[in-house]
This record gives sequence, structure tokens and C-alpha cells, in this order.
Amino acid sequence: MSALKLLSAAVNLLLWPAVILSIGGWQWPEGWVFAAWFVALCTHTFVWLYRHNLALLLERYRRPGTGGQNRRDMLVLYLLVLGFIAWIVLMPLDARRFHWAPALPAAVEIIGGVLLLPAWFFVFRAFRDNTFAAALVRIQAERGHHVISTGVYAVVRHPMYLGAALMVVGGALLSGSLVALGVAVVMSLLLAVRVVEEEKFLARELHGYEEYRRRVRYRLIPYVW
Repeated sequence: MSALKLLSAAVNLLLWPAVILSIGGWQWPEGWVFAAWFVALCTHTFVWLYRHNLALLLERYRRPGTGGQNRRDMLVLYLLVLGFIAWIVLMPLDARRFHWAPALPAAVEIIGGVLLLPAWFFVFRAFRDNTFAAALVRIQAERGHHVISTGVYAVVRHPMYLGAALMVVGGALLSGSLVALGVAVVMSLLLAVRVVEEEKFLARELHGYEEYRRRVRYRLIPYVW
């Protein structure tokens, strides 16, 4: 890990919570709850990868469009990044600054906070259970890429996407922003599109993936899809 990569990790770790709190106000309780959760999740995951799976951590820094990633997946990835930025910014703008949509009840905000717990679990366990959990959809031949079917991957085929969907929906509900919730729904649909495209690619290019699809029935949501 170069000093530049460590610096970029630190910047990303602190930038988004700072954006939320600077827009929403430093006395916004929901903003602080989400910021603390986000920093804790990112720190926990980064430190674990640095200590136990540096190869995967370095793979996560791979530039989009390299290593065999196709242009369609690169487009979906960029749309997800733009969606994440919009989601982060719109949560405090709607909930605290401009109140574009009606406020959500406190019970709904609590539900949003609760959703962040399984979000943490699925995101972290996806990294822990799958050493090939790269940001880019590609075959990592140089790392001996093979099918992972244990841990959370025995429950759903895309646990990291499930965790990400729970994060954006839970964060929007916790903040009390219906506008951010709309962005979260769009992002979740984009993740579903990526799931379908990714599975077509892996079934064609990765030995054993078709058998894995038959064995683990659900893509994203157990007993639903």
C-alpha cells in the first residue's frame, strides 16, 4: 500500500460524513448516527483487509475500465458512484435545509437505523468470505479466480449488493429524507441490473458459476429474488 492510497482511504473515510454534517448541521443527531456508523464500517473493513487480505484491498483500487471490465459495467459503476454522491448530499439538503418532502415519523427513522445493522453484516462478510469481491466485474485470472460458495455466499449470490441496498435505504430512512429514499430505490434498481449482467458474464467466463447459480437460488433477497 502506497502512502497515496492510504491518504485517499483516509480522505474517503472522513469526506462523506463531513459533507453530511456540514450541510445538515453539527447538531443533527441522525447525521451523527449515520456518520459514526459509516466511519466505523469503513475503518473496520479497511483495517481487516489491510491485515488479512491486502491483495483484495489493492484490487479494490483498480481503475475502472482496466483488467477486462467491459464498458457496460463501467457505465453502471459510474452511475452508482454518481447516485452515491447524490444520496449523500440530498439526505441533509432535504431533511435539514429545504424540507422538499414531508418529514418521516420517528419510528420510520428508527427502522432505518436498524437496517444499517444487517447492512454492516453483509458488506463486511462479503469481503471476509470472498477474496475476489472486486469493485470491477472481471475475471481475476492472475489471482486464481474461482467460485466462492461459503459463508454469506451460501445464502444469496450477491451479499455485498444486498448490504449496499440496505445501507442506502436505511440511511435515507434514518435521515428522514424521502428524496434520498427515491435515490436509494434507483440505486437499488441499478444494483439489480448489475446483478443480472454480472451473472451472465460469470456464467459464461467463470468455471463452476452456473452450478453455483443452481445451488444458491436467490440473487439478492432471500425467498424473494
